[in-house]
Amino acid sequence: FNSLNHDMTLTEFKFIWYMEYSHRMWGRVVGLAYILPAAYFWRKGWLSRPMKGCVLALCGLVCFQGLLGWYMVKSGLEEKPDSYDIPRVSQYRLAAHLGSALVLYSASLWTGLSLLLPRHKLPETHQLIRLRQYAHGTTALIFLTALSGAFVAGLDAGLVYNSFPKMGERWIPDDLLAFSPILKNIFENPTTVQFDHRILGITSVTAVTALYLFSRKISLPRRARMAVTSLLAVACLQ
Repeated sequence: FNSLNHDMTLTEFKFIWYMEYSHRMWGRVVGLAYILPAAYFWRKGWLSRPMKGCVLALCGLVCFQGLLGWYMVKSGLEEKPDSYDIPRVSQYRLAAHLGSALVLYSASLWTGLSLLLPRHKLPETHQLIRLRQYAHGTTALIFLTALSGAFVAGLDAGLVYNSFPKMGERWIPDDLLAFSPILKNIFENPTTVQFDHRILGITSVTAVTALYLFSRKISLPRRARMAVTSLLAVACLQ
């Protein structure tokens, strides 16, 4: 309010306050939904030794996620003397918070599906091994693209250029490497951050499309084929 939003009313403040409050409360509900059943199953002796390690890791990740959230918000409330920049949370901490959430969600989904659905025993052909490796590589690329989106959000980089596929009148903006040293541009220059996110997004969609086309050449179970097709549909929608 002192630095930027001088005209904010109490009603407008309550709206953003309740958004933050709801997010925190929902996070705590998620934590309880993990920890309470896990403690109950553990006490009943329903967890195997490997599953105990998995449950401990997931519960630990839930707690770590909450800690990261607090650490991220703290960066937006720190007083910065002699700074005229718009108050915002650290893009590094925002990316860490989002990345941790994606890991937690993916690990939870993988663990749940591993318990609910029996693993298909397929012959380890050269094509199947290549498909699995390519799927892992595509997963890493999508994860990196999502993290780059956190840097876009943290720096308000989406406001710099609003045209596509060009950025303004150019394919490569003039201020792409305006910061020194050069590596700093990747994480702190809004133009470079938006440029990287665009390139990563296009590359991710291309990789998913290639994965789908490659999977069509292999005899896969119905469940796996549905997963690849759904992946392509969601990539196009995104």
